[in-house]
Amino acid sequence: MNDKLVIVTDYTWPSIEPEATVLQKAGANLVEAGTGEEEELIRLVSEADGILTCFRNITSSVIEAGKKLKVIGRYGIGVDNIDIEAATRLGIPVTNVPAYCLDEVAEHAMAFLLACGRSICRYDSSIRKGNWDLASGRPIYRIRGRTLGILGFGKIGQSLAEKAIGFGLKIIAHDAFINDETIRKGGVEPVSLDEIVSRSDFLSIHTPLNRDTRHLINEVRLRKMKPGSFVLNAARGGIIDLEALAVALKEGWIGGAAIDVFEPEHLPDDHPLLDAPNLIATPHVAFYSEESVLDLQRLAAENVAAILSNRRPESVVNPEVLELPRWTNLQV
Repeated sequence: MNDKLVIVTDYTWPSIEPEATVLQKAGANLVEAGTGEEEELIRLVSEADGILTCFRNITSSVIEAGKKLKVIGRYGIGVDNIDIEAATRLGIPVTNVPAYCLDEVAEHAMAFLLACGRSICRYDSSIRKGNWDLASGRPIYRIRGRTLGILGFGKIGQSLAEKAIGFGLKIIAHDAFINDETIRKGGVEPVSLDEIVSRSDFLSIHTPLNRDTRHLINEVRLRKMKPGSFVLNAARGGIIDLEALAVALKEGWIGGAAIDVFEPEHLPDDHPLLDAPNLIATPHVAFYSEESVLDLQRLAAENVAAILSNRRPESVVNPEVLELPRWTNLQV
C-alpha cells in the first residue's frame, strides 16, 4: 500500500517513471507540480512526505508548510535552490547526488576549451555568412603547453585534469578546501586564487555557489586575467558577475568565454552578454547524457526512498540533522 506522497517540483527529461519505480518500493506515490512556483508548492507540500526538485526554489515558506515533510531530495550536485538553513532548523535532511555526470561536465568543459582555443564557433559563424577567410578566427595558439586553471578541484575538477593532461596542457588548480598534496597527486600545481586568475590561458570553474563564491569572478578578477585568455563555466551562473563579463568581452579584456550556466537561468533576450561574438553559450546541459540522466533519476529517488524506508541516504548535505532523536534509528 502506497501511503506516502512525494512532490516532484520540476524535471527536464521525458518521464519520471524511473523515480516512480524506486519510490513505489518505499510505499510512495509521486505527484507532479504544475508550475513549481512557491504558492503552488506551499499548497502541495502540506500533505507531502518528501520533495524531489531540480531547479525550482524550495524556500523556507515551502519547507515550513510541509508539516509531514521528512526529506528534500535534489536532482543534482548543487543545492543553492534549497533553503538549507530552514531545512536544518526543522530537522529535515536534504540529499543530493554528488557522484553523477562527472564525465559529462568534464567533457563539456574540455569541449568548451577546444572550441575556444581553435575558434570553432567563430569559423562556423563566418562560413554561414559567406566568409571563408582564415582571419575571421585569428589569433589561434597551439593548445599544447598552454595553462589550464581549474578553480575547484573536487571530483569534476579532477576528472577534467585527467582528460586535459592528454592534450599536453600545463594544469594549475585552486581549491580552498582541498590540501595541496591532494592536488599534486593528480599531477597538478596548487596555486592561490590570484595566481590562477592571472596565469590561466583557460580558467575553468568547478566550485559550488555559496556566499563566498558568488561573483567570485568579478570585474577586478576579470581585469587580472591574461589578454586573450578564456573563462569557462559549467558550475553555477552566480559565480561570475555576468554584467562584468559582458563588458570584459565587449572591451576585449579577455579573449572569450564559454558559459553553460547563467543567473537567472534563462537570460533575457536583450542581455548584453548574448550580443558578444566571443561568447559560446549552452543552456545548462553540461550534466546531460542519456546515461547520466538515468543515473540522476535513480540516485535522487533512492536518497528520498531511503529516508522514507528508515534507512540512511547515500548523500546528505546537512548530516547534523541525522543526530536528532527522530533519525537516530536509521539503518546504515
